[in-house]
Amino acid sequence: QVQLVESGGGLVQAGGSLRLSCAASGRTFSYGVMGWFRQAPGKEREFVAAINRSVGSTYYSDSVKGRFTISRDNAKNTVYLQMNSLKPEDTAVYYCAARSLGLLTSRAGNYDYWGQGTQVTISS
Repeated sequence: QVQLVESGGGLVQAGGSLRLSCAASGRTFSYGVMGWFRQAPGKEREFVAAINRSVGSTYYSDSVKGRFTISRDNAKNTVYLQMNSLKPEDTAVYYCAARSLGLLTSRAGNYDYWGQGTQVTISS
C-alpha cells in the first residue's frame, strides 16, 4: 500500500501562484508514476499532469501546459505541482495519485492509489 497526502492548497487571486505537495509513504518503491488530477464542482475528475518517478519524464494536459510544472524529489518521496498564472477555472479539489507501472497516462482508472485532495480556489 502507498499512502498519499496532499498539501499546499488555498485561496489566491487570478494570476497568482501556488505549489502543491504530495508526500508518499508506505511501499513507496512500488509506484512508478505520480500524477495530479482535479475535480471542480459538478464536473468529472480531470487529468492535470504526471511524472515518471525514475526518469522524470512528464506529461501535461493542454489546459495547464506552460503554466503548471510537475516535479519530484525521490529522496523525500514527494511530488510537487507548481501552478502559475492561475485562472478562476483552475478552481477545484486537486488529487495526487500513484500507479505501479512506469508508463505515463492521463486515465484516472490506471492509477492505483489516491490522496484525499486539497482545495484550490482562484478568485477573479
